[in-house]
Amino acid sequence: MSSKYFLILPFFCFGLARAVPDDLPAKPNILIAIADDQSWPHTGAYGTTWVSTPGFDRIAREGLLFNNAYTPNAKCAPSRACILTGRNSWQLEEAANHLAYFPTKFPTWMEALKQKAGYFIGFTTKGWAPGIATNADGSTRWLTGARYNKRKVKPPTSGITSSDYAGNFEDFLSDATSSEKPWAFWYGSVEPHRRYEFGSGLAKGGKKLSDIEKVPGFWPDNDTIRNDMLDYAFEIEHFDRHLVRMIKLLEKSGQLENTIIIVTADNGMPFPRIKGQEYELSNHLPLAIMWKAGINKPGRKIDDFVSFIDFAPTLLQAAKLAPENSTMASLTGRSLFDIFESEKSGQINPARDHVLIGKERHDVGRPHDWGFPIRGIVTKDWLYIKNFEPTRWPAGDPITGYLNCDGSPTKTWILDARRDGSNTQYWQESFGKRPAEEFYQLSKDRECLRNLANDPTLAKQRKRLTEQMKSELIQQEDPRMQGKGSIFDQYRPTSGAGFYDLFKAGKPPKSGWVNPGDFEKETLE
Repeated sequence: MSSKYFLILPFFCFGLARAVPDDLPAKPNILIAIADDQSWPHTGAYGTTWVSTPGFDRIAREGLLFNNAYTPNAKCAPSRACILTGRNSWQLEEAANHLAYFPTKFPTWMEALKQKAGYFIGFTTKGWAPGIATNADGSTRWLTGARYNKRKVKPPTSGITSSDYAGNFEDFLSDATSSEKPWAFWYGSVEPHRRYEFGSGLAKGGKKLSDIEKVPGFWPDNDTIRNDMLDYAFEIEHFDRHLVRMIKLLEKSGQLENTIIIVTADNGMPFPRIKGQEYELSNHLPLAIMWKAGINKPGRKIDDFVSFIDFAPTLLQAAKLAPENSTMASLTGRSLFDIFESEKSGQINPARDHVLIGKERHDVGRPHDWGFPIRGIVTKDWLYIKNFEPTRWPAGDPITGYLNCDGSPTKTWILDARRDGSNTQYWQESFGKRPAEEFYQLSKDRECLRNLANDPTLAKQRKRLTEQMKSELIQQEDPRMQGKGSIFDQYRPTSGAGFYDLFKAGKPPKSGWVNPGDFEKETLE
């Protein structure tokens, strides 16, 4: 689904799990920078040499680098909803879905900071999206504050937006300084979201196909795929260049010391078997946090498992917004202050040894607008996945173009290889139907290519993780654990409703995020 368009949301209530210490610095400013579709290893700080990210690397070097940060749901709108509310997507009713009507009952930390802590808030380009959010009176709800989108620049490629992100931040910073309030700004890039200008990584990024050390095993290793990966890298670098400019603006204005800077992405790279799925590269995302005035011993690398739902309680605590004074209640996430206050590297809190992941409906295109529901649990060594409806197509129905996978040269190559019979393996791994259970040993198989769910020697390990996942989901009142999971299919999408039936009737809605050749002419089973 194309998400190079944006809508924002309404207001309500949450809280903090721990008391607010008296010795915190003055209320910090907050800059959260979110790349659109970037997987975990693709920054210099994580050792990837074919992507240059000096901005991210500086935040990691002068702050904290998180090795195990995960979104609960690997798609734009539900992932951003988790960031903003501090709750897992299955706790957010309609907002569990992509293309959602965001419930008015769920508030965001940015709204709480504005209304209860006196913050000046704003964003550029992409806040929560795509979807519709309104206040109780029907007016548009701007979750992340005022829009700062006036400044434009000539983009380096046809696939990159003309938004001058850093220029828009400069306008915001001027207004925030004049207000004499602490501030929070949401830098919402639309890179490296599709589409890309093919060959731009080579022609404009100065890269070589041989720069890529390894192509993931679920794609072929050829020039088409390598070009596609380098184009993706070039767009990450565009996001990072604006981040560098923003950091310099903070230095120039003397505000860098007491500004929390969080740099991450909303979900994994927009390629088959990653974005919109729930595998390692889908949910495992880059994360670096810098707060010179509030983080002990910068330069540490953190192995604790961190979820996006941990941001909200962390930022409320940083703003000295105690539970009884906050507009937010019943947060599921846990504040990261235990990590900020430590001086250790590696594993800080033994309790942070796993995260839960899952999804409901992402893009439309299946009969009845059904989704492909999943729940999963990730630990250092294991990924367990429960597919609740294995008869459905995981990436969307073939006849409607596998709508939960953006059009790309990589997708086209894989589909064409199945059609001409030259290779069906890659199609099966990215688009084929899946069993009810999947179980991967991440310590040996990070690409999740060997399903061990039926291995009898691992039955006890799999059962233990399954029971742990179910126990936590029950505690979180997940409708799937109450036999009410069909509610997620009943929520109406904000656009594309009835896509499958309209398509079959010869009246296909617009689907500009897939290529014309993605649609299968024959029925596949």
